Amino acid sequence: MLMQEQIKRRTKQIGLEVIELIDELPNKPSGWAIAKQIIRSSTSIGANYRAACRAKSLSDFINKLKIVEEETDETLYWLEIIEESGLIKGDRIALLKKEVNEIL
Repeated sequence: MLMQEQIKRRTKQIGLEVIELIDELPNKPSGWAIAKQIIRSSTSIGANYRAACRAKSLSDFINKLKIVEEETDETLYWLEIIEESGLIKGDRIALLKKEVNEIL
């Protein structure tokens, strides 16, 4: 499998895993707010990577990859907030955090 296809698969998987994870957040305002933020940033990783793969120029490619980098870092931030606030235990999100760090 081409590296590009592997990264497409991995970035999409991050979004899918976060979709699963947010159902474990508490059903209260803090959980809702974080869920909205992390679902947006995590699914944006894969969407923007796919867009980068269809870039029209090198500068377009670089700009789209910068968006991927920003969204990946934001997703990592929300995972840290979830863990450090105790909303979900760290061992539950450890592998996801590792994967997000690798993509970053």
